[in-house]
Amino acid sequence: MNKRISSNSVLSTATPEPFEPHLFEDPAEAVDCLEAIYERNTRFLREAFEGLGKSDAPLTRFRACYPQVSIETSSFGHVDSRLSFGYVSAPGVYTTTITRPKLFRHYLKEQLGHLMRNHGVGVTVSESSTPIPLHFAFGEGAHVEASAAETIDIPLRDLFDAPDLTTTDDEIANGSYEPGPGEPSPLAPFTAQRIDYSLARLSHYTASSPTHFQNFVLFTNYQFYVDEFCAWARKQMAEGGNGYTAFVEPGNIVTPAGADRPDADYTPGRLPQMPAYHLKKKGHGGISMVNIGVGPSNAKTITDHIAVLRPHVWLMLGHCAGLRNSQRLGDYVLAHAYMREDHVLDDDLPVWIPLPALAEVQVALQDAVAEVTGYKGYDLKQIMRTGTVATIDNRNWELRDQRGPVKRLSQARAIALDMESATIAANGFRFRVPYGTLLCVSDKPLHGELKLPGMASAFYRTQISQHLKIGILALQKLAAMPPEKLHSRKLRSFYETSFQ
Repeated sequence: MNKRISSNSVLSTATPEPFEPHLFEDPAEAVDCLEAIYERNTRFLREAFEGLGKSDAPLTRFRACYPQVSIETSSFGHVDSRLSFGYVSAPGVYTTTITRPKLFRHYLKEQLGHLMRNHGVGVTVSESSTPIPLHFAFGEGAHVEASAAETIDIPLRDLFDAPDLTTTDDEIANGSYEPGPGEPSPLAPFTAQRIDYSLARLSHYTASSPTHFQNFVLFTNYQFYVDEFCAWARKQMAEGGNGYTAFVEPGNIVTPAGADRPDADYTPGRLPQMPAYHLKKKGHGGISMVNIGVGPSNAKTITDHIAVLRPHVWLMLGHCAGLRNSQRLGDYVLAHAYMREDHVLDDDLPVWIPLPALAEVQVALQDAVAEVTGYKGYDLKQIMRTGTVATIDNRNWELRDQRGPVKRLSQARAIALDMESATIAANGFRFRVPYGTLLCVSDKPLHGELKLPGMASAFYRTQISQHLKIGILALQKLAAMPPEKLHSRKLRSFYETSFQ
């Protein structure tokens, strides 16, 4: 029987061997080094945990830190003024902690490569002073035996570092972070602990490994869209992929290209809160679709976490209430502005901050509507309006005194109302992820046009397939653009991080 260990046994802190900082002039070699440090340090923590109580040796506190990458510049020289990322704007030292470098390998090589080319300097890889929490050292899908922890009489937090939520925040992304005197400036919008926190949450909310998420994301508030997406994705797989390599469903169930069913027995269980589906391409160039359900809280939650994966664009496809008498059920709404009455982001992004429409996304969506529907030029106005979409947090807003809400909607020139679009756009703006919204009018409550059961079924049959085709085509158009063009300078603040 193992001897139970008390707090009186705690003596000192054990760490891996120190790593001497190393300067790299090749981004791939720098990422290799980041991977080596991260794997060594997380393995050290895992082995320390597994060894608890296996001997009578005095108990030790264990600590290992995240790797970090830094750059130092001494020139105010201007880089290409067309760039929206990949450079620092002033001389100084810039650094960021790194987690899961294998997952982010392509992203890190790209970001470090831009820095090296634009400034003509190398980057330094070293160990940071930020501890890796034991919770994050085990990685995805790890099964942790409780027997080791049962042999000690003291909290695990006395032996290992736990997540520090006092410093796991969005100050950098929000533009409110100010380095102290002599401290380096941030190189990336998220720290390693913030990323680890979101990666764990993503698995929980979507039943998907973060490794499956793609750089082009569709959000929807109706399962009908997901059903249509799954049918289309399975068809692509059965036909050999058509450029896609696999289709992944909640629970990480994979159907490879060339197959008409998953590569393992699959019995659908209970779906997670916001199930995610992934049509994969090499380099994460495919499409992920997430059913976020109803409401701005879900919309904020999922975009808070997907943002750490640094996608190239996310789009909202869903239903809305049409607010104009000239609109018909089934018409499309392309959001050019957002009226924010969702309130979930007021503390992070005050409502007085405008959310600009992004030309690249707007053009892709409009062109996709034209190609799929066959309407061109002026005739496109027969089925689509552009204008302000209002997002609210009260699903039954129609039951309130109409004078207040309707007056505000009219003053804002709103053409449609929903519960998610402005939230997704606002978090796209906040996290520098290009965003867009294309909605379909499913009812007109101000004009007494509410869907009855039979009407709803007919509407869904005729419109969902077309709407989804438009969204997929728009993403394919955006995927064909170089990231340097897609990531708009509109989303960059005065003092911006180099990493996209």
